Amino acid sequence: MTRHPTAEEIKSFDLAKPPEGFVEDPFPFYDALLAHAPVLKQPDGSVLLCRHEDLDRVYRDTTSFSSDKKAAFGPKFGEGSPLFEHHTTSLVFSDPPLHTRVRKIMTSALTPRAIAKMEPGLVETVDHLLDAMSGRAEVDLIEDFASTIPIQIIGNLLDVPMEERGPLRDWSLAILGALEPSLSVAQLERGHRAVDEFKAYLKDLIARRRANPGDPETDVLTRLIRGEGADAQLSEVELIQNCIFILNAGHETTTNLIGNGLALLHDHPDQLVRLLADRDLIKPAIEEILRVRSPNQLGNRETTRMVEIGGMTIPRGTNLHLVIGAANRDPEVFANPGTFDIARKPNRHLAFAGGPHVCVGLTLARLEGKIAIERFLKRFPEYALLPGRVPGGRIRFLGYAALPARLR
Repeated sequence: MTRHPTAEEIKSFDLAKPPEGFVEDPFPFYDALLAHAPVLKQPDGSVLLCRHEDLDRVYRDTTSFSSDKKAAFGPKFGEGSPLFEHHTTSLVFSDPPLHTRVRKIMTSALTPRAIAKMEPGLVETVDHLLDAMSGRAEVDLIEDFASTIPIQIIGNLLDVPMEERGPLRDWSLAILGALEPSLSVAQLERGHRAVDEFKAYLKDLIARRRANPGDPETDVLTRLIRGEGADAQLSEVELIQNCIFILNAGHETTTNLIGNGLALLHDHPDQLVRLLADRDLIKPAIEEILRVRSPNQLGNRETTRMVEIGGMTIPRGTNLHLVIGAANRDPEVFANPGTFDIARKPNRHLAFAGGPHVCVGLTLARLEGKIAIERFLKRFPEYALLPGRVPGGRIRFLGYAALPARLR
């Protein structure tokens, strides 16, 4: 049963100890936060921000709001630990000059021309998976389809040999799982171990690539090694950690985009009928999926000076939780925000963040979602989800761990 918190209840909302029902269905809580406590101080001194205009302001103002997480991640992971090194060196949790150098390389490698070159391989990957599922009595749309696509695309992007891609998904899930607001000892140990194993693999792969460089037009690892597009080459630590970031950033989020999209369309048959009748709606449909069930529900920034947001004075050094999932339901920006409308325009969602840190792979993610869902529906327009869906169980990342289905 859907849980609808009261105005008084929501004012004591604690992200580190979320109330019952929040992880499975956060949306009633987001609605209550927007209505009654859009700027909410947490017991640990951090602050939740839920309004679209507040997130937009924070994303654009890189002077007052920093992405650097050394102060926040030291106590969380242990300074000098594998997870600390990774999450304070990768693109998403860094400020200039590192952010500028790495982003230039990635942007230069993900041009429209380069992405267009990836499309035939993406179509081939999707069609191969659809062929493999055809004729089976039951499939899991996450395990058999959605999770495999980004692993193969990012594997191609870094030119990881096909036979070496097996551990990539588990490494990614363990490392990203460590970004949850609160962690068990087992989750922390699993994350540290995944970083160490991934680093060891990448050191060997980089050594092989230095000896035999790939085509820099299509091989992002070769570009990263050479520093192409940046003002200076990356250090060995920066190189390794940002290779890990590329996999992590594109894996779980794209898996969730595809899985969430197929679940939403199934659960809103009127919208599925619209899309089947007008295939040109696929692009706005992808944007609405990103808005309604954003694969990434939370972002973070740290204040570099005292600021005022929503009437609250927030001290320097405060950790801000940017609640993307709430901002994408803000009634000040979206008419009928709880309605899934695949033709919604305009659609100013923040699923890819914004400002200088807007997701560098957003064009590729949109293409993966479009081709995967479009070709799936062409092959299996009457698919049916079966009982037994398994929610992802994450606060930061919203998706499914399993999505059993019958194809017909």
